[in-house]
Amino acid sequence: MSLFNLKNKSILITGSSRGIGKSIAHQCALHGAKVIISSRKENMCIEAANEINNDVGTESAFSVPANISDESQLKVLVEKTREKLGKIDVLVCNAATNPFMGSMLDMPSEKFDKVMNNNIKSNQILCNLVLPEMIEREDGCIIIISSIAAIKGSPILGAYNISKAADVMIVKNIATEFGHKNIRANSIAPGLIKTDFAKALWENPDILKTVLGTTPMQRIGEPEEIAGVAVMLASNAGNYINGQTIVVDGGTTIS
Repeated sequence: MSLFNLKNKSILITGSSRGIGKSIAHQCALHGAKVIISSRKENMCIEAANEINNDVGTESAFSVPANISDESQLKVLVEKTREKLGKIDVLVCNAATNPFMGSMLDMPSEKFDKVMNNNIKSNQILCNLVLPEMIEREDGCIIIISSIAAIKGSPILGAYNISKAADVMIVKNIATEFGHKNIRANSIAPGLIKTDFAKALWENPDILKTVLGTTPMQRIGEPEEIAGVAVMLASNAGNYINGQTIVVDGGTTIS
Protein backbone atom coordinates (compact mmCIF):
# COMPACT_ATOMS: atom_id res chain seq x y z
CA MET A 1 0.00 0.00 0.00
CA SER A 2 1.27 3.46 -0.90
CA LEU A 3 2.56 5.64 1.92
CA PHE A 4 0.38 8.39 0.46
CA ASN A 5 -2.85 6.38 0.42
CA LEU A 6 -5.74 8.21 2.12
CA LYS A 7 -8.44 5.56 1.69
CA ASN A 8 -10.96 5.56 4.58
CA LYS A 9 -9.71 8.95 5.77
CA SER A 10 -12.27 11.68 6.46
CA ILE A 11 -10.87 15.17 6.01
CA LEU A 12 -12.37 18.57 6.87
CA ILE A 13 -10.83 21.49 4.98
CA THR A 14 -11.80 25.11 5.55
CA GLY A 15 -11.55 27.69 2.80
CA SER A 16 -11.70 24.86 0.28
CA SER A 17 -13.99 26.16 -2.46
CA ARG A 18 -11.01 27.66 -4.31
CA GLY A 19 -7.25 28.16 -4.25
CA ILE A 20 -4.99 26.16 -1.98
CA GLY A 21 -7.87 24.68 0.03
CA LYS A 22 -9.61 23.38 -3.09
CA SER A 23 -6.38 21.87 -4.39
CA ILE A 24 -5.82 20.11 -1.07
CA ALA A 25 -9.36 18.73 -1.15
CA HIS A 26 -8.97 17.60 -4.76
CA GLN A 27 -5.65 15.84 -4.22
CA CYS A 28 -6.82 14.21 -0.98
CA ALA A 29 -9.89 12.88 -2.81
CA LEU A 30 -7.70 11.57 -5.64
CA HIS A 31 -5.70 9.70 -2.98
CA GLY A 32 -8.84 8.03 -1.62
CA ALA A 33 -10.15 10.36 1.10
CA LYS A 34 -13.63 11.69 1.72
CA VAL A 35 -13.43 15.46 2.00
CA ILE A 36 -15.61 18.30 3.23
CA ILE A 37 -15.61 21.44 1.12
CA SER A 38 -16.30 24.48 3.29
CA SER A 39 -16.30 28.23 2.78
CA ARG A 40 -18.79 31.05 3.29
CA LYS A 41 -20.67 30.73 -0.01
CA GLU A 42 -22.76 27.59 -0.42
CA ASN A 43 -22.92 27.78 -4.22
CA MET A 44 -19.13 27.85 -4.46
CA CYS A 45 -18.83 24.88 -2.09
CA ILE A 46 -21.31 22.86 -4.15
CA GLU A 47 -19.56 23.80 -7.37
CA ALA A 48 -16.15 22.77 -6.03
CA ALA A 49 -17.49 19.49 -4.62
CA ASN A 50 -19.15 18.64 -7.94
CA GLU A 51 -15.97 19.41 -9.85
CA ILE A 52 -13.91 17.15 -7.60
CA ASN A 53 -16.47 14.32 -7.71
CA ASN A 54 -16.64 14.47 -11.49
CA ASP A 55 -12.87 14.22 -11.74
CA VAL A 56 -12.44 11.48 -9.13
CA GLY A 57 -15.39 9.49 -10.44
CA THR A 58 -16.93 8.79 -7.04
CA GLU A 59 -18.79 10.81 -4.41
CA SER A 60 -15.75 11.88 -2.44
CA ALA A 61 -16.44 15.58 -1.76
CA PHE A 62 -19.31 17.03 0.24
CA SER A 63 -20.40 20.63 0.76
CA VAL A 64 -20.80 22.14 4.24
CA PRO A 65 -20.70 25.97 4.07
CA ALA A 66 -19.61 27.91 7.15
CA ASN A 67 -18.26 31.31 8.11
CA ILE A 68 -15.11 30.83 10.19
CA SER A 69 -15.70 34.15 11.99
CA ASP A 70 -18.80 32.70 13.70
CA GLU A 71 -18.09 30.18 16.48
CA SER A 72 -21.60 28.74 16.30
CA GLN A 73 -21.10 28.01 12.60
CA LEU A 74 -17.81 26.28 13.34
CA LYS A 75 -19.61 23.98 15.77
CA VAL A 76 -22.26 23.20 13.17
CA LEU A 77 -19.53 22.59 10.59
CA VAL A 78 -17.92 19.93 12.78
CA GLU A 79 -21.29 18.37 13.63
CA LYS A 80 -22.38 18.17 9.98
CA THR A 81 -18.99 16.77 8.97
CA ARG A 82 -19.44 13.95 11.47
CA GLU A 83 -22.99 13.37 10.20
CA LYS A 84 -21.76 13.07 6.60
CA LEU A 85 -18.46 11.27 7.14
CA GLY A 86 -18.84 9.66 10.57
CA LYS A 87 -15.53 10.98 11.91
CA ILE A 88 -12.79 13.54 11.34
CA ASP A 89 -9.38 11.97 10.81
CA VAL A 90 -7.72 15.10 9.48
CA LEU A 91 -8.48 18.80 10.00
CA VAL A 92 -6.97 21.27 7.56
CA CYS A 93 -7.34 24.91 8.64
CA ASN A 94 -6.81 26.83 5.44
CA ALA A 95 -9.34 29.68 5.54
CA ALA A 96 -7.85 33.07 6.39
CA THR A 97 -8.33 36.75 5.76
CA ASN A 98 -6.24 39.83 5.12
CA PRO A 99 -8.43 42.95 4.84
CA PHE A 100 -5.60 45.48 5.00
CA MET A 101 -2.29 46.21 3.29
CA GLY A 102 -0.14 49.03 4.56
CA SER A 103 1.59 50.37 7.66
CA MET A 104 0.54 48.96 11.04
CA LEU A 105 0.18 52.60 12.09
CA ASP A 106 -2.72 53.01 9.67
CA MET A 107 -4.54 49.73 10.32
CA PRO A 108 -8.00 50.24 11.86
CA SER A 109 -8.53 48.36 15.10
CA GLU A 110 -11.56 46.49 13.77
CA LYS A 111 -9.55 45.12 10.85
CA PHE A 112 -6.76 44.01 13.18
CA ASP A 113 -9.35 42.20 15.30
CA LYS A 114 -10.80 40.53 12.20
CA VAL A 115 -7.41 39.15 11.21
CA MET A 116 -6.75 37.81 14.71
CA ASN A 117 -10.23 36.29 14.98
CA ASN A 118 -10.28 34.61 11.58
CA ASN A 119 -6.64 33.57 11.30
CA ILE A 120 -5.95 32.50 14.89
CA LYS A 121 -9.04 32.14 17.07
CA SER A 122 -11.10 30.23 14.51
CA ASN A 123 -8.27 27.73 14.03
CA GLN A 124 -7.90 27.22 17.78
CA ILE A 125 -11.66 26.71 18.12
CA LEU A 126 -11.75 24.16 15.31
CA CYS A 127 -8.80 22.29 16.75
CA ASN A 128 -10.49 22.14 20.14
CA LEU A 129 -13.69 20.84 18.52
CA VAL A 130 -11.99 17.93 16.75
CA LEU A 131 -9.32 17.03 19.30
CA PRO A 132 -11.57 15.09 21.73
CA GLU A 133 -12.45 12.41 19.17
CA MET A 134 -8.82 12.22 18.04
CA ILE A 135 -7.70 11.77 21.65
CA GLU A 136 -10.29 9.04 22.21
CA ARG A 137 -9.29 7.29 18.99
CA GLU A 138 -5.59 7.89 19.67
CA ASP A 139 -5.13 8.96 16.09
CA GLY A 140 -5.48 12.26 14.28
CA CYS A 141 -3.82 14.85 12.12
CA ILE A 142 -4.15 18.64 12.14
CA ILE A 143 -2.68 20.85 9.43
CA ILE A 144 -2.74 24.64 9.54
CA ILE A 145 -1.84 26.60 6.43
CA SER A 146 0.46 29.30 7.73
CA SER A 147 2.78 31.34 5.49
CA ILE A 148 6.37 32.45 5.13
CA ALA A 149 4.84 35.64 6.57
CA ALA A 150 5.25 33.82 9.89
CA ILE A 151 9.03 34.00 9.63
CA LYS A 152 9.59 37.25 7.72
CA GLY A 153 8.80 40.82 8.65
CA SER A 154 6.74 42.97 6.29
CA PRO A 155 6.12 46.72 6.02
CA ILE A 156 2.63 46.12 4.55
CA LEU A 157 1.35 42.83 6.05
CA GLY A 158 2.11 43.27 9.74
CA ALA A 159 -1.08 41.88 11.31
CA TYR A 160 -1.26 39.04 8.82
CA ASN A 161 2.32 38.09 9.68
CA ILE A 162 1.52 38.12 13.39
CA SER A 163 -1.48 35.85 12.86
CA LYS A 164 0.48 33.36 10.76
CA ALA A 165 3.24 33.21 13.36
CA ALA A 166 0.59 32.37 15.96
CA ASP A 167 -0.66 29.52 13.77
CA VAL A 168 2.83 28.04 13.85
CA MET A 169 2.69 28.02 17.64
CA ILE A 170 -0.81 26.47 17.72
CA VAL A 171 0.49 23.32 16.05
CA LYS A 172 3.58 23.21 18.26
CA ASN A 173 1.38 23.37 21.36
CA ILE A 174 -0.97 20.66 20.08
CA ALA A 175 1.94 18.41 19.13
CA THR A 176 3.51 18.88 22.55
CA GLU A 177 0.33 18.28 24.52
CA PHE A 178 -1.23 15.46 22.51
CA GLY A 179 1.63 13.75 20.70
CA HIS A 180 1.48 10.88 23.20
CA LYS A 181 -2.05 10.23 21.92
CA ASN A 182 -0.68 9.72 18.38
CA ILE A 183 -1.94 13.12 17.28
CA ARG A 184 0.20 15.05 14.83
CA ALA A 185 -0.12 18.77 14.20
CA ASN A 186 1.93 20.62 11.61
CA SER A 187 1.79 23.80 9.58
CA ILE A 188 2.65 24.51 5.97
CA ALA A 189 4.22 27.87 5.16
CA PRO A 190 3.70 28.72 1.49
CA GLY A 191 5.54 31.48 -0.27
CA LEU A 192 3.71 33.53 -2.88
CA ILE A 193 1.18 31.22 -4.55
CA LYS A 194 -0.94 32.00 -7.59
CA THR A 195 -4.36 32.21 -5.93
CA ASP A 196 -7.14 34.78 -5.88
CA PHE A 197 -6.33 35.40 -2.20
CA ALA A 198 -2.80 36.55 -3.08
CA LYS A 199 -3.72 38.29 -6.34
CA ALA A 200 -3.04 41.76 -4.92
CA LEU A 201 0.56 40.66 -4.43
CA TRP A 202 1.38 38.74 -7.60
CA GLU A 203 -0.51 41.15 -9.86
CA ASN A 204 1.52 44.07 -8.48
CA PRO A 205 4.59 44.34 -10.78
CA ASP A 206 6.83 45.84 -8.10
CA ILE A 207 5.95 43.24 -5.47
CA LEU A 208 6.26 40.40 -7.96
CA LYS A 209 9.68 41.66 -9.10
CA THR A 210 10.86 41.81 -5.49
CA VAL A 211 9.64 38.28 -4.75
CA LEU A 212 11.16 36.80 -7.90
CA GLY A 213 14.40 38.65 -7.20
CA THR A 214 14.84 36.66 -4.00
CA THR A 215 13.39 33.35 -5.20
CA PRO A 216 15.95 30.95 -6.67
CA MET A 217 13.30 29.15 -8.76
CA GLN A 218 12.34 32.47 -10.39
CA ARG A 219 8.60 31.84 -10.28
CA ILE A 220 5.71 31.86 -7.86
CA GLY A 221 4.05 28.66 -6.69
CA GLU A 222 0.89 26.84 -7.74
CA PRO A 223 -1.82 25.61 -5.33
CA GLU A 224 -1.13 21.95 -6.21
CA GLU A 225 2.41 22.36 -4.90
CA ILE A 226 0.99 23.06 -1.44
CA ALA A 227 -1.58 20.27 -1.79
CA GLY A 228 1.15 17.69 -2.25
CA VAL A 229 2.65 18.53 1.12
CA ALA A 230 -0.79 18.34 2.76
CA VAL A 231 -1.35 14.86 1.29
CA MET A 232 2.02 13.77 2.67
CA LEU A 233 1.24 15.10 6.15
CA ALA A 234 -2.25 13.55 6.19
CA SER A 235 -1.01 10.12 5.11
CA ASN A 236 1.29 7.48 6.56
CA ALA A 237 4.15 9.24 4.80
CA GLY A 238 3.96 11.93 7.47
CA ASN A 239 3.49 9.67 10.49
CA TYR A 240 6.62 10.86 12.30
CA ILE A 241 6.39 14.55 11.46
CA ASN A 242 5.00 16.51 14.38
CA GLY A 243 5.01 20.13 15.51
CA GLN A 244 6.83 21.26 12.38
CA THR A 245 6.43 24.05 9.85
CA ILE A 246 7.22 22.97 6.31
CA VAL A 247 8.23 25.90 4.11
CA VAL A 248 7.13 25.65 0.47
CA ASP A 249 8.42 28.79 -1.22
CA GLY A 250 10.77 27.89 -4.07
CA GLY A 251 13.64 29.06 -1.87
CA THR A 252 12.44 32.63 -1.19
CA THR A 253 13.36 32.53 2.49
CA ILE A 254 16.88 31.17 1.96
CA SER A 255 18.07 34.14 -0.09
